Amino acid sequence: MNKDDMLEGLRVETLSSDGNGIAKIDGYPVFIKDALPGDVVTAKVIKAKRDMAFGRLMSIDKASEDRVAPRCLNARPCGGCAIQELDYDKQLAFKDDKVYNCLLRIGGIPAKILDAAHEDPIGMDKPWRYRNKAQYPIGRGKDGRIIAGFYAGRTHHIVETEECYLNPPEFAAILRIFLGFCEEYQVEPYDEAACRGQIRHLVIRKAFGTGQLMIMPVLRNLSEFDERHRKALKEALIGIPDLTTIVLNENPDNTNVILGRRTEILYGSGYIEDKLREFTFRVGPLSFYQVNSEMALRLYEKAMEYADLKENERVCDLCCGIGTISLFAAKEAGWVFGIEAVPEAVEDAKINAGLNGIANVSFTAARVEDYLKENDHLVADAVILDPPRSGMDRSALEAIVTAAPARIVYISCDPATQARDLKVFLAGGYHLARYVAADQFCQSHHVETVVLMSGKDASAARKPLISDTFRLSAASGRSRR
Repeated sequence: MNKDDMLEGLRVETLSSDGNGIAKIDGYPVFIKDALPGDVVTAKVIKAKRDMAFGRLMSIDKASEDRVAPRCLNARPCGGCAIQELDYDKQLAFKDDKVYNCLLRIGGIPAKILDAAHEDPIGMDKPWRYRNKAQYPIGRGKDGRIIAGFYAGRTHHIVETEECYLNPPEFAAILRIFLGFCEEYQVEPYDEAACRGQIRHLVIRKAFGTGQLMIMPVLRNLSEFDERHRKALKEALIGIPDLTTIVLNENPDNTNVILGRRTEILYGSGYIEDKLREFTFRVGPLSFYQVNSEMALRLYEKAMEYADLKENERVCDLCCGIGTISLFAAKEAGWVFGIEAVPEAVEDAKINAGLNGIANVSFTAARVEDYLKENDHLVADAVILDPPRSGMDRSALEAIVTAAPARIVYISCDPATQARDLKVFLAGGYHLARYVAADQFCQSHHVETVVLMSGKDASAARKPLISDTFRLSAASGRSRR
């Protein structure tokens, strides 16, 4: 097989973990973006290797019974909704299988145990318009217009997109106003290749529980965005319904990271507040907050179900962010201790505890790995961890095993790194008790998971895993309101 070969009559058998169709020729796999199981397609080879090939979909000669019409016409070039054309029930089944296979092949957990621990995936009744945050890159189109949209997969080419059906409809209206401002006041989009220009991204956040909106332009240099521009931008946006705050962010670095560390409040409070169940959460411009509010609530409720906390128990919440899970846990447990690497998030977490009248919780700003190395006297009845996509440092996982909590609840947005990490817990005497896939990222190939590890003998003498201060605080009661 060679590059540019045309392959006709390929029957797609399954999907890869990143949502590409896989067809086979005498056992040789061909990966085809936008092809679905059951499709018969024609594909052009764009790369051929000894053990696999990659093809470009040229035509769908016979469509799969599970193929549906895309809602967004930019779905294929954008790539953000890699499986939008797959029936939603089949999307859930694909993600459920993806988690299962990661636990089986990477985690090394036997199929018999996986079958016993498995729960049906959690999906959405309406898997659209769910994102509470959008990050639009700003650039120039081929005709010279200032445009916004999303980067095509594995590129920094902007696919111009005004209306994304994963975002609330008001985001498109805000984007139009902002682009109009840029054109009128000749605010130049940032050019990555030349490292010049001013506007890099427009970030919009919405609190679904309150309706509050935050608008945050990301600029290369705040000092170059003069008072005339500030005043004009404020006047352009101020009439938007439910606008709570406008924040300017500065990112001077030539990097793929969207946000810089410096922010400036142009209008309003500098934050928005959201509600999940009875809790109020303050969300700042740099705060990590689950992008799907409806599914985040179901995710946290499932985590609390797995943790099965008692009022005299102590909980350690690792990678706690702005304290969302910590506050849910504090309602059930005697004391919760949260650790988070981002200092601004820790300050938000403390504020959130105060907003909700919760006293049986405390937060520390530190990298989890560093904290656990420096504090080898941690005690917890349950540990909850929700790390970034890259997973946890092995030394941190081993420290958790040494602490011997009765239950470990591991939330992850990458089942592959989660399965890798679970091997440390399995080697330490834990077993997989329950797990579930949650569709936090509908229409994409990404999936969130919640796993419960239990079974280690917690009655044996164990090293204290938080400080004496934490133990004394836990013994003082569980007043929260």
